[in-house]
Amino acid sequence: MSVPFPDTASDDGTEARLLAEAAPGDNAPALSVSQLSAAIKRTVEDGFARVRVRGELSGAKRAASGHFYAALKDDNALIDMVMWKGQAARLAFRPEDGIEVIATGKLTTYPGRSKYQLVVDTLEVAGEGALMLLFEKLKARLGGEGLFDRDRKQPLPYLPQVIGVVTSPTGAVIRDILHRLADRCPTRVIVWPVLVQGEGAAAQVANAVRGFDALPVGGAVPRPDLVIVARGGGSIEDLWAFNEEVVVRAIADCRIPTISAVGHETDVTLADYVADVRAPTPTAAAEMAVPVRAELQAQLAAWNGRMIGAANRQQALRGERLTALARHLPKREALYAPQRQRLDDNGDRLDRAQRNRLSVVAERLATRAGALRPALLERRWDRDRARLEGLGRLLGSLDPRALLSRGYAMVRDAEGAIVTNAEKARVAGHLRLQFADGEVPVHISEDGAAPPPPSSSLSSPKTAQSPAMPPAMRKAARKAPPDAPRRGQGELF
Repeated sequence: MSVPFPDTASDDGTEARLLAEAAPGDNAPALSVSQLSAAIKRTVEDGFARVRVRGELSGAKRAASGHFYAALKDDNALIDMVMWKGQAARLAFRPEDGIEVIATGKLTTYPGRSKYQLVVDTLEVAGEGALMLLFEKLKARLGGEGLFDRDRKQPLPYLPQVIGVVTSPTGAVIRDILHRLADRCPTRVIVWPVLVQGEGAAAQVANAVRGFDALPVGGAVPRPDLVIVARGGGSIEDLWAFNEEVVVRAIADCRIPTISAVGHETDVTLADYVADVRAPTPTAAAEMAVPVRAELQAQLAAWNGRMIGAANRQQALRGERLTALARHLPKREALYAPQRQRLDDNGDRLDRAQRNRLSVVAERLATRAGALRPALLERRWDRDRARLEGLGRLLGSLDPRALLSRGYAMVRDAEGAIVTNAEKARVAGHLRLQFADGEVPVHISEDGAAPPPPSSSLSSPKTAQSPAMPPAMRKAARKAPPDAPRRGQGELF
């Protein structure tokens, strides 16, 4: 039960109470904040499920998540808007503050802040005026970065071998370009097919330009020497893909010289500003790309004629100078006369020297021939023969084999080495006596004396007979004392 304070009566006569109590007959129970917010959300979304709102963008920003947030305003009111990532990625332009747009979506509430906002499905520029404003804003921003500066422009190649064309493969533009190139100077053309308007066109054009620029030199697909970005005429909305920032930056980054040929002569896009050369039409771009072959041939023929004429004039001029200089030279006969006379003198001297030399050689030959007479040669041969025979006899007398035939023997040990004294004979033990008709083995006993021959050796026809001892040696042997050691055969030498 509530206890009213004395001074808590309200103006309408109801009393202020401390505790909330349901009044009799009250059919509106208290709602929670979430319940009220949900009820408001349902009411707003049911009443404004599909709306189109025109207003100026303010506070435009793209979150890291990819969602786009901004506010739509006019002179008297402002409403927040949000565009989710999927729809924001398909925007045909880059939203900026101050651009008047038409947003299509549904109205909803954001209970976390007690605010209502517009969830946008599509966002379009409100008319060509607003589109031109967006064009100028983008042009000013990109120009401030220096993308349109003249010092960034590249010169076009005079006679490109390969031309890359970025355009639609089915339109009249590509046919005009190919036809014009064939008329002027046939050149190899590589077409990169793209959409030239509508959703995704800007991304395709940018990818095509970057794709040409990324081709390696000498690869399977030849790298173009020149790139033409082309499209036929149309409204500013039709040409808007070539105003997109992604296309402008792709052309600015391209290392290959580029020609922009978008629209008719009166149509201007940001691609025209950033390209190295702007062509008023695609056909004009083909004319800028290559020279006229016939004119080129005529120019080459003219240069060739001038070169031949200049060479002939130089030759004639130098011939005249040579003739003039030749007049100041002495006559050939006067130049050669001293040399000819000197040659004749040297020839005469050479003949005399040869004759004198032949005379000296002939005399020397006659003298040597006399020394080679047969009688003299025979006396010299007899003298040399006698001397040679004397040397032969001396050699025969010194031959040890001749001594063996006179009764001497050569003593060798078991290894075949010659034994020259008794001491070596006693140390060797086993000896071989070499006679003129063969060898006889001999064994030296421990006392240094040779053992007596076996009795059978006198009658054996296989045993070699000792040669007869000379009388002088037999006499010396009889005089030797009985205990004197016998000497080896080496004493004979």
